[in-house]
Parts: sequence; C-alpha cells; structure tokens
Amino acid sequence: MRAPLSVVIPTLNAEVPLPSCLAALYEGVEVGVIRELIVVDGGSNDATRAIADEAGAMILTALPSRGGQLGAGVEAARGDWVLCLHADTELAPGWTDAVGAHMARGPDVAGYFRLGFDSGGASARAVARWANVRSQVLGLPYGDQGLLMSRKLYREVGGYSEIPLMEDVAMARALKRRLRSLEHLAVTSAAKYQAQGWARRGARNLWTLIRYFAGVSPERLAQSYRK
Repeated sequence: MRAPLSVVIPTLNAEVPLPSCLAALYEGVEVGVIRELIVVDGGSNDATRAIADEAGAMILTALPSRGGQLGAGVEAARGDWVLCLHADTELAPGWTDAVGAHMARGPDVAGYFRLGFDSGGASARAVARWANVRSQVLGLPYGDQGLLMSRKLYREVGGYSEIPLMEDVAMARALKRRLRSLEHLAVTSAAKYQAQGWARRGARNLWTLIRYFAGVSPERLAQSYRK
C-alpha cells in the first residue's frame, strides 16, 4: 500500500527555519505515512532550495503568493491526503499518531494542530491560547497551525484562493464546520512576534482579520501587512 500523505510547504527565503520543519517530518517517513514532500518556492535567493533538494523534496517554483504556492503544491500532489505546513512550523513528536487517527475517520473533515511557540514565555502562551480558542470557537485556524485534508475535500471546497494573504482564513471559511482539532501541537517560530512586540503583532493580526471580514482586498491587506 502506498503512503497516503503528501506534505506541501510554501517557501520564500526560509533557510533558517526549514531544516527544523523538515527534521520533524522524518517521523512520517519512518512510519510510512509520507508519500512525498513538495516545496513550492516563491523565488528564494538563499539556501532554501538547496535544503529542500537535499531532503529529497519535489521543488516547484511559483510567484511569491502563499495561496498560489499552496495551490500549485496541492495540484501536484499524488497522495490521497495533503498536509500543508509553513516552513517555520515544527510538528511535535508523535504527530503521525494524530494524523493517522484523523485520516482513519474518513475524508470529509479537515484537521489542524494546536498552536505553540518556540519561545516567548507568558506572552507566547497568551497568544497561543487565543489562537486555539479562535480555532475552536470561530473555526478559524491559521496556516501556522498546519492543515490536513483529503484531496477529495480540497476539490469539493474549491481549493486555495490565489491570494497573497489570508488564504488560510479563506480556506477555513470554505471548510465551515468541516474542521477538527487534531489535539496535537505544532510549534511555530516566535521571531516575528519578538521583533515587533507580542502585543503589537497580535493587535496587527487581529486588525488585519477584521479588515478582511469587512471586505478589504487581500492585495491591499498584504501591502499594509508587509510595511
């Protein structure tokens, strides 16, 4: 029986976090869950592609738009299931058990991980707690929590929107009530929060979400977000 899972990672100058992300995935190779690793690069000018190549990934090139990159990766995937991950997210040991249990329930519900940070103390715990409450109550997990779904379900909801920002929220809204927590931890980098300040970055993310729901285009949001 072929391994069921394709892992898709969009990248752009991710040479620092990518090795840890990939190392955590090796568990899936050992137990025979991962069929292939697909890295969709948005034009890196560092060692990202070399790192992905050394890991045995299929490397695709796309414009630097996370929604477009993820869409290209899923379209190229051959597994019955796809796990979409950010390059700065590291799955906690034992993740294959949680993924296997979810896949055994059938293809009609997507899964996401609980969020944690690799550093940050009380501030990190507070932000992670809010993210996990948001995911459970509002059904809005973000991309740094990973997203596991069958290709069948992916096609049913229309796939990723080819937008530069908020592709994860758009996908969560498309999935509506067809989302379930895997009750396992995904640890993401705290670097951006530490650089910008936990309260400031958290408020900025919330304001971006509110503007998106108010109808501001992802293109305008991306321009503001990256300033």
